[in-house]
Amino acid sequence: MRPPLPIFAAVACGLFALPVAARAEMRLCNQSYDVLNVAIGAPDGEDFVTRGWWRVAPNQCAVLRREPLQSRYYYIFATDVFGKEVLSGAIPMCVAPRRFEITGQRDCLLRGFLDARFIEVDTEERSNWTVFVSPRPT
Repeated sequence: MRPPLPIFAAVACGLFALPVAARAEMRLCNQSYDVLNVAIGAPDGEDFVTRGWWRVAPNQCAVLRREPLQSRYYYIFATDVFGKEVLSGAIPMCVAPRRFEITGQRDCLLRGFLDARFIEVDTEERSNWTVFVSPRPT
């Protein structure tokens, strides 16, 4: 069995030269060798809401938000199926072990949730964005 490769995220706008009308959404495409469990954080009024989990197989994409993006910044966190962090950053937000939707990101542990460190995704105020997760170059 080969050791797992480290993972990194490449973040890019989802622009494709197709004759079909573009959908306004946030997508994550898994170009790594691992199955990913993905959570998203987004502004919700004066607070933030986190949602998860999407299971994204290698060479597959998942739609994390199906409506036009309203904010410039969104937040993503991902683990592999063994719980090892694949995408993690510096922004603390709440997650739960099973499917969840959590409003408010303070006192995660006191409220019975887990702390996770999300990466910040700058969508450049576009209504459509795709995050690509790729293996690190060796």
